[in-house]
Amino acid sequence: MGNNTCRDTSLYKSRDIGRVSIHNSNSSSLTKFKPSWPISLCLLPYQMATQLLFFAFLAVTSSIALASDPSSLQDFCVADATSSVLVNGRVCKDPKLVEANDFFFSGLAQAGNTSNAVGSRVTPVSVAQIGGLNTLGISVARIDFAPWGLNPPHTHPRATEILTVLEGSLKVGFVTSNPENRLISKVLQKGDVFVFPVGLVHFQQNVGHGNAVAIVALSSQNPGVIAIANAVFGSNPDIPADILAKAFQVDTNAIYGLQSKF
Repeated sequence: MGNNTCRDTSLYKSRDIGRVSIHNSNSSSLTKFKPSWPISLCLLPYQMATQLLFFAFLAVTSSIALASDPSSLQDFCVADATSSVLVNGRVCKDPKLVEANDFFFSGLAQAGNTSNAVGSRVTPVSVAQIGGLNTLGISVARIDFAPWGLNPPHTHPRATEILTVLEGSLKVGFVTSNPENRLISKVLQKGDVFVFPVGLVHFQQNVGHGNAVAIVALSSQNPGVIAIANAVFGSNPDIPADILAKAFQVDTNAIYGLQSKF
């Protein structure tokens, strides 16, 4: 009979975990001893070791796959606005044709026009405004608020947002995912900073009697925005009123009234 005894036990002194049986080549019986933890992988079944390696590989690859924007493989990749090629992001402009204006935007010093139904205006600075942001995974925006103006509930599907109040007082908040749907909210003053996790519905409202201004940074060159009310009641074509009436537990006439506003 061959000797199947594991030669590398690699036992370290720690807490006992119970008795393990190992075949003794000098005896027909099984010798039992009480090992310490951890036990070398040579004592583990082959399938268990394989599973451990698989889950380790899965953890590493998942962390790479879940990155918000792909990492740049060169100094920069200025977006070529003239290209008709469709890729995940933007096609690179010839580096020899890149100039300073490809990394420049002027306009955040100007207040946005808040004369609208919600009393706020967002001035974005993403890859659409600065081609040099392409592949860099970041963008910014200025938000202006009239007194009691609101940046309505919305979500950024591709970015976490960090907001800094420059002027005024803002009530901000976000809602956690199902099943808790918990509102996390706070009133911010000038100089305060607040973070909105990626993908979660959030809002900002001016709770002062004067104008308010905030600057936000987002972890994507193209964070995207889904305004909840616009998406639900202003889709094209309309979501059928009976579906929304059942979802919101209201009469279809109430849905028609809301859809007429978007």
